[in-house]
Amino acid sequence: MSDALKELEEKARSLTADERAQLAETLLESIQDPPVAEIEAAWARAIGERAAAYDRGELQTISAEDVLAEARRLAR
Repeated sequence: MSDALKELEEKARSLTADERAQLAETLLESIQDPPVAEIEAAWARAIGERAAAYDRGELQTISAEDVLAEARRLAR
């Protein structure tokens, strides 16, 4: 482990639990491909498109009662 990394680790350990959690989240996001923000934006777009399609009556819907009945059938 490099001296710089050791120094960063020592400094990080002196942070509060919330600060360490925030730092960990930031570091993890920095190594993800694609970044979490891009994934969340894509989900938000998809949700918006599906909601708009539902509002226009373009989506086939299934009642909760039917979904639960099928789930019970499959669980047997």
